[in-house]
Amino acid sequence: MVTPLLVYSAPVWREPCLSRGGTLEQLPIETTIYSMSREPPSQQERRTDERLLTLFRVGSLLLDGRRELCLVKNISAGGALIRAYCRLEADLELQIELKENQPISGRVNWVKGSDAGIGFDERVDVVDLLKSSGDDPRPRMPRVEVRCAVFVREGATTNRAKLINVSQGGLSVESENGLSVGSNVTVTLPGLAPQAAVVRWSEGSRYGISFNTVLPLAGLTEWLQGRTSA
Repeated sequence: MVTPLLVYSAPVWREPCLSRGGTLEQLPIETTIYSMSREPPSQQERRTDERLLTLFRVGSLLLDGRRELCLVKNISAGGALIRAYCRLEADLELQIELKENQPISGRVNWVKGSDAGIGFDERVDVVDLLKSSGDDPRPRMPRVEVRCAVFVREGATTNRAKLINVSQGGLSVESENGLSVGSNVTVTLPGLAPQAAVVRWSEGSRYGISFNTVLPLAGLTEWLQGRTSA
């Protein structure tokens, strides 16, 4: 008896979106697909006859002692189809992290352009991946550890701090000068445009800061790769 394939994905609605001319139009949305199949996802041919608004889940790859961000296009109990922002090769062993501090070991099965198929060493619970952690209804964005100087301006005062980690949604810093929780600040990382943000929490000299606008994944990845090669 063949077990029916169950696929979970967000409904593909046509949401309003600004076109290049500045007018509203309807664009299809392409989202991450969650499948109950035991097999890794196969290669997919992307539609080229229309523009798509993509809302893929963000994950991170752990390989060669470093962390790289990726987009998860399709995931099953047996593997994942990702869009990588770093060079991958077939048979490369790595870990992919879709939920914080829960890395999944696997191996690259194939690479086609920036897309790659990952086969997991052990099957995963896809339903669990759909759940959010804690009471936060939004999944936490992957954080990447980076050590460099960062400037945080609060009012007329600019503080030099040490960057601990960064994600699309914010960062964690250490600062000898106190920052006020709840205050509006401007964060400047070397090589990136200043970002409006809010101080969310403090623990001793360590502070958590969230950006008012999520950083584009491609831009953040390029910045991270620049820091690695510097």
